[in-house]
Amino acid sequence: MFDRYEAGEQAILVHINFTQEGEWEDLSECEMLVSSAGVNTLRVVTGSRKTPHPKYYVGEGKAQEIADAVRMEGAEIVIFNHALSPAQERNLEYLCKCRVLDRTGLILDIFAQRARTHEGKLQVELAQLRHISTRLIRGWTHLERQKGGIGLRGPGETQLETDRRLLRDRIKAILRRLEKVSKQRDQGRRARNRAEIPTISLVGYTNAGKSTLFNRITDAGVYAADQLFATLDPTLRKIEVADVGTSILADTVGFIRHLPHDLVAAFKATLKETQEASLLLHVVDASDDRFRENIEAVDDVLEEIDAGEVPMLIVMNKIDNLEGAEPRIERDDEGVPRRVWVSAMEGIGIDLLFQALTERLAGTMICHTLRLPPQHIGRIRSKFCQLDCILREEYEPDGSLTIDIRLPQADWSRLEKRDSASLDDFVVS
Repeated sequence: MFDRYEAGEQAILVHINFTQEGEWEDLSECEMLVSSAGVNTLRVVTGSRKTPHPKYYVGEGKAQEIADAVRMEGAEIVIFNHALSPAQERNLEYLCKCRVLDRTGLILDIFAQRARTHEGKLQVELAQLRHISTRLIRGWTHLERQKGGIGLRGPGETQLETDRRLLRDRIKAILRRLEKVSKQRDQGRRARNRAEIPTISLVGYTNAGKSTLFNRITDAGVYAADQLFATLDPTLRKIEVADVGTSILADTVGFIRHLPHDLVAAFKATLKETQEASLLLHVVDASDDRFRENIEAVDDVLEEIDAGEVPMLIVMNKIDNLEGAEPRIERDDEGVPRRVWVSAMEGIGIDLLFQALTERLAGTMICHTLRLPPQHIGRIRSKFCQLDCILREEYEPDGSLTIDIRLPQADWSRLEKRDSASLDDFVVS
């Protein structure tokens, strides 16, 4: 489709420190990204600048240093820990005589390796095509579709124009398929909303331990590894929460600082699970020295996908890596749980997490004692059994049933609406 140097597994890594805060990236995180992509770093070239250079992103001297390092080390690819413009990529490739990849392209490549489901592969392909469409090179302009003959003189559709048209057609086809997937997900969400089943969505910085916590709670056995973006495809499982009942727990893709916009747009259907969740479990690697910056990065992405207003419970994970850390619940001034300290790997503090989930999701719990006449016992008692809210029951000499129940206010209100006979008529206390 377009001329680019072939990429390989031997890389030169380039990291520039900027005085402008908006351009700041973390070198150790980039090294983890490169490792997650299966690439071997031969040398790390670092430098400092106030602002990016318009031609090479780095200065001309630093660009020549990178080119020399490529020749000396025999590298096959140069990876920048920054977002490059298409022109900067082309200029650097011409100078270095090898493939140049920026941070966005690296993340897209990792996503392409990790995607397993049909939906995940479509989402990654969509993000890749949108990224590639800005980087088509005019290397095939001599291939014109029409030329010569009366009425056909002059240049017709060049190969570059053909490539752009094919890209647009493929993007439209993928969007149509993803629209079908989105409708299926919407149907599932509407069904859960009708049944008033709460949804808990795991969010957090990549490699914070979301999938490990998901497996600990649900025994789902989803892939979990100590690497960035181990999870791409969303997984949903049922869990039981005391005083709440059945809930849905969703494991989602991890976020990262400066997450590419193409990825956010492509994963719109997946991220909708986060937007419409009843509660977000924000999993944080408490052993990471930069956990506060990671929390801010996740909050920025949540704002970008319109999920900033969803109620949140922060889970400080990996306390087994902290000396003297104990599992506990941190509460606000009103006594509402805000943070839970756990270790998903060791299973420490999981009971406290469920306690916090109960307090955040159950809302107002009510207790009633009802006396049910014989003709209503079977129907009403079966509904209470389904909700698992019966504390005590005793049959009276006249055949009626005295029953003590404890359940959320929402469940009581729903039973009131659906039952032809008012439950309040049977309440004794």
